[in-house]
Amino acid sequence: MSYFAKPGPENTKACLETVLKVIEERGIRDIVVASTYGDTGLIFAEALKDKDVNLVIVTHNVGFREPGTHEMTEEVRERLKKLGAKVYTGTMALRGIGSAIKSQFHYSEETLIAQTLRIFGQGLKVCVEIVVMACDAGLIPPEDVIAVAGTARGADTVALIKAMPSNKFFNLKVREILAKPGDW
Repeated sequence: MSYFAKPGPENTKACLETVLKVIEERGIRDIVVASTYGDTGLIFAEALKDKDVNLVIVTHNVGFREPGTHEMTEEVRERLKKLGAKVYTGTMALRGIGSAIKSQFHYSEETLIAQTLRIFGQGLKVCVEIVVMACDAGLIPPEDVIAVAGTARGADTVALIKAMPSNKFFNLKVREILAKPGDW
């Protein structure tokens, strides 16, 4: 496992190298990458365009920051698709309606799960979440996949996860954390 001195986008290249190594050594073909604006997604899509992989880029839901708005432009989505990636925008598995409940009642089960996963780092929480979202959408199988996410921008976490849909959430398994910031 790789530990980074601090979280952030400066770890993106090392995360990409980890993914390429896992593809080569273990033959994992399903890769899920979190990308809000598309910058991280484009880095991975460009590097993986000639590989025999199923690359899924997961974005925030429409209205994440402001109702009715997308954070990733249509132009970036089209570039990702031309590079062979699938782009998924949908309800965030650990946010959705739970956020509305939390804002009203100051507690939700989704928030409890998200906060528990954050004990291992923001990136790992997002890795779990995007795998569930991609599995719910039928874009990845309920098998071992590589998940890539980060803390704010870029990538700083890579995990090998046995994917499951949200209704089977507790059957999901984080098999291995391959890279993450030390969160010192």
